[in-house]
Amino acid sequence: MTLLDPAHWTGKIFNGTWATGSAGTYDVIEPATGHTLTTLGQATPADAARAAATAARAQRDWAARPYDERAAVLRRAAALFEHHAADVQNWIVRESGSIPPKAELEARFAAALCHEAAALTSHPQGHVLPSAQPRWSLARRRPAGVVAVIAPFNFPLILAMRSVAPALALGNAVLLKPDPRTAVCGGAVIARVFQEAGLPEGLLHLLPGGADVGEAVITAPEVRVVSFTGSTAAGRRIGETCGRLLKRAHLELGGNNALIVLPGADLDRAVSAAAWGSFLHQGQICMTTGRHLVHHSVHDAYVDALAAKADALPVGDPATGPAALGPIIDHRQLAHIDALVRDTVAAGARLAAGGTHDGLFYRPTVLAGVTPAMPAYAQEVFGPVAPVVPFTTTEEAVALAADTPYGLSLGILGDVGEAMRIADAVPTGLLHINDQTVNDEPIVPFGGLGDSGNGSRFGGPDANIEAFTETQWLTVRPDIAPHPF
Repeated sequence: MTLLDPAHWTGKIFNGTWATGSAGTYDVIEPATGHTLTTLGQATPADAARAAATAARAQRDWAARPYDERAAVLRRAAALFEHHAADVQNWIVRESGSIPPKAELEARFAAALCHEAAALTSHPQGHVLPSAQPRWSLARRRPAGVVAVIAPFNFPLILAMRSVAPALALGNAVLLKPDPRTAVCGGAVIARVFQEAGLPEGLLHLLPGGADVGEAVITAPEVRVVSFTGSTAAGRRIGETCGRLLKRAHLELGGNNALIVLPGADLDRAVSAAAWGSFLHQGQICMTTGRHLVHHSVHDAYVDALAAKADALPVGDPATGPAALGPIIDHRQLAHIDALVRDTVAAGARLAAGGTHDGLFYRPTVLAGVTPAMPAYAQEVFGPVAPVVPFTTTEEAVALAADTPYGLSLGILGDVGEAMRIADAVPTGLLHINDQTVNDEPIVPFGGLGDSGNGSRFGGPDANIEAFTETQWLTVRPDIAPHPF
């Protein structure tokens, strides 16, 4: 069998070997066609509890292994992602509805995350501290133990691997609960890669399932860190549970990100950037450009050009023909998008482009005449929708951009000096001058503020070491210390 032959995982979950899930099996559906791609095993809370206990036992030996052994596993995983990139991309296209360039990005990013994680194993993980006593005083980082990773459907491989890879590299075991809709490219692919890379049994567990399985991996007493990417509503519940149980939660949640277009910005480039920011992967990205704030001097031309761009973008099955946008992940999400667009038009907005769909294929949509109170502007749409609002002064642009409970990403197009002044006034976790809002790299700190999460918890050695290790104070004296008792 090839590395990603479905025969490996058909009807199974993963606990170091492929095993039957206690909840039976379920079909993995291709959103573009409605066809069944494969079947996976479905876990239960009891499976999750057993996985946590197994992971805790395996983790102790893994943490004690020399750093170069852990690095070698990560390097082999990177090589496997690179060698099998075409197969990985095919699963991403078909299971998540991604266009091929986006799938290529995910496969390449997964390999890069493994390379970066391999380097983490030999990164300095502590400090020598001064002490008033005659002793050595050290602060060193130790593996957290068992890490629960709960990943979403939209970038299923990247958003799982950005936690799985560094957590394993730093000596932890991982319970991975992917979104059931994308549990092959966001789960089975990862399990197969690490299985072939030589990761010892019991360190990585794949647990497809519903909310009850998610709750079980969060509440398992062996789990010390929960890494969650998903909706703000779910993140709040997870954060509350982790707070009660005194566990660390790393929460990367939703966004309603603004793109500010300043007077004098190159209109063609601005519209191209804006279309990418709003329509990439059907707008199903936490960093999607959800609010277009455009100076009144270029507003009308911008709306016309963005609408023309939207009308020209092909929408279809990315596995069978050229498409700029594929399908929405499922009918529930499509209904949410369509309702927000319809309600916004009913509130007085003008439909400049799109607003229609054929099955799960939703046309890229541009809304003009929008006010901040309208639903598609005020709420996270998570779909290919671009509401446009004009502004007159810099102060107005700042007020509009900051008027959101979210704080994930901000893009500003135009004069750099003016953009710098705006940037310093708007709270946001990610900031891009002369680029749109959707940006990421394996080595950068990533995270949002407010309803977008609890800060930069992913990416780069500092954030990853902070996320997946604990600090231990260690002292050493040449002799037993004298004490007055």
